[in-house]
Amino acid sequence: MTRILWFLLIGALALAAANSRIIKISYEDGRRSGNLRNGPWIYESNRPDGIVGSVGDLQILASKAVLEAPEGMSMQAAEGERTATFEGGVTVTRGRLTAKGPRLVYSEATGLGVLAGPAEMHQEPAKEGEDPVEVRAQEMSFDVDTDISTSSGGVVLASGNQKGWADRVYYEEERGLAVFTMDQGTVKLVRERKDGELVINAPEVRSLTRSKKLIATGGVKLVDGEITTTGEALYYDDETGEAIVIGNPARSVNAAEGFKTSGGTLLHNVNKHRVQVYRKPFTLPAEEFKKVGE
Repeated sequence: MTRILWFLLIGALALAAANSRIIKISYEDGRRSGNLRNGPWIYESNRPDGIVGSVGDLQILASKAVLEAPEGMSMQAAEGERTATFEGGVTVTRGRLTAKGPRLVYSEATGLGVLAGPAEMHQEPAKEGEDPVEVRAQEMSFDVDTDISTSSGGVVLASGNQKGWADRVYYEEERGLAVFTMDQGTVKLVRERKDGELVINAPEVRSLTRSKKLIATGGVKLVDGEITTTGEALYYDDETGEAIVIGNPARSVNAAEGFKTSGGTLLHNVNKHRVQVYRKPFTLPAEEFKKVGE
């Protein structure tokens, strides 16, 4: 009996997820044409926001949309498997987030809306004192089952005085977790300061954009003016200005003074431009930076 109830629960959850992915398209200031039974249904408006697609908490505004069913299926029977294409300048909104691009394709089967680029995204801060988040990329995808968006292709993410460059950025919108990755080479993260840039390079960087904390892994380099510190991983807190670098050993070189420091763990204070051996036990706080499902 327990097993039967478990399978029924799984089936109910799967059905709920599928239903939540069905898109509704309205056209108060537009028109619809096409084959009523088999589609495709074509929605057109003279206004850039005259066609509105709604699915979950995602809203898609455009001047044209085409809703299609898989070949051989009617539009009604295909609910949950249809594809909607929005064109003519697209605006996507969800909560504090707004994104824009020339074209978006949404799949009911996957629950993903893919915004073609060049695409731009802006997220308002959650509360006073926090910074907005700006993203530019060649493509952005939005998952209607979660608050996760993924940008790819020459991605630039900026928040306050920090900016990052990567091939791909995974972003949890409400939490503000950004995961920067590269296919080859390293992610570049820059913090602008009055006395010069602070630069972090690593194959992967995970940043909490709201609290301004980050970890970098896979072999890291931190450049603070004339001081370069390298290691296997680092943790950085912008509030304290301290980077804790782990290595085997971690190394730091002050090119201006010819001074070198090394140790299993180094403390690099970027506000004071000072590096010293970190004497306390330290473990990278990876749990704090985990993605959904990890």
